[in-house]
Amino acid sequence: MALKQNKNLLQYPLQEKDDNDALSYWLSNTSTLIFLLQRNLKPSGVSTTPQRRYPGSVTLIGRMTQGFKSPSNHGSSGTGGTFGAHEGIQQVEAKYPAILFKQQVTTYLEKIYGILRENVKKDIGPLLSLCIQAPRMSRASMSKGSRSPNMIGATQQVLSSHWHSIIKILNSLLSKLRANHVPPLLVCKLFTQVFSFINVQLFNSLLLRRECCSFSNGEYIKSGLAELEQWICEASEQYAGTSWDELRYIRQAVGFLVIHQKAKKTLDEIMQDICPVLTVQQLYRISTMYWDDKYGTQSVSREVFASMKMMMTRSSQNASANTFLLDDDTSIPFSVDELTKGMSDVDLSDVETPPLLRDISAFHFLQENT
Repeated sequence: MALKQNKNLLQYPLQEKDDNDALSYWLSNTSTLIFLLQRNLKPSGVSTTPQRRYPGSVTLIGRMTQGFKSPSNHGSSGTGGTFGAHEGIQQVEAKYPAILFKQQVTTYLEKIYGILRENVKKDIGPLLSLCIQAPRMSRASMSKGSRSPNMIGATQQVLSSHWHSIIKILNSLLSKLRANHVPPLLVCKLFTQVFSFINVQLFNSLLLRRECCSFSNGEYIKSGLAELEQWICEASEQYAGTSWDELRYIRQAVGFLVIHQKAKKTLDEIMQDICPVLTVQQLYRISTMYWDDKYGTQSVSREVFASMKMMMTRSSQNASANTFLLDDDTSIPFSVDELTKGMSDVDLSDVETPPLLRDISAFHFLQENT
């Protein structure tokens, strides 16, 4: 009965799929619950050294783990201050109900994380399609070198508006995650995958649309990437993690678009210094589609094109080498062990049974010894 009530309770956040604030709240709570279960349950058959028990009231998590014990062990109880091994609570041997409950919580955590991640992608996706190509007015002003102050101001405003909208979405998400005390590890993983998505969408669009592979358009995208870099720095490594590195494909592709004197560059210089992460197929694609709408310069030399074709011929037997597009990462980028090791202890000595559970008979054991 208790597990059924828990399952019904855990299904609640899945009904609020469009509310990122509510999803952040449940992401925080489910991750904390997993942390508590991980710290207070031990695998069946594993012996542990009895821990010292301290006088005082039993914590909420202590009462929860007692409720999952087998009938023969229900009489023993642990007491203490903070939860887990640090509070003096003796770990409970995991029985089937507790193992099943932990699996259910883990499943819901992954679902909530995935829904939140896809919500952010859905919000950012339409803006990325606008960020991949500079507005016509902006491209014209950049290519013609307009000197009108009013035109320059209007151009800069148009150039930055779509990127600023993305920054606004990122700020809103970070604010909600922090307000709901989502573990920094999950925040970091989430933003890393969001920036990986941005990289994939921009890079693939660039290599599929010739009109985007111009010199001035490269400058437009480069200015937007600078906005994202500033946001990552302000968010700090704790929350943004390796997000800047996730943009390496689009950064290097844009770097190729805006570099001068392409015809004088050797293939080694391009592959080792300018675009070290890009494959020869990707380099050939962007080189053939490049056009300079600002200075009228040419792409790479004929010798470089010939070398690229030769390399692609040699690698043509490898099926994976024939594609130049990137794949989006939709995996769950963390494990329960990684999550719990990255979370800090919380003092639960004064935590009372939530009112929502207090009136449910299946959870009356949580109020024992309070």
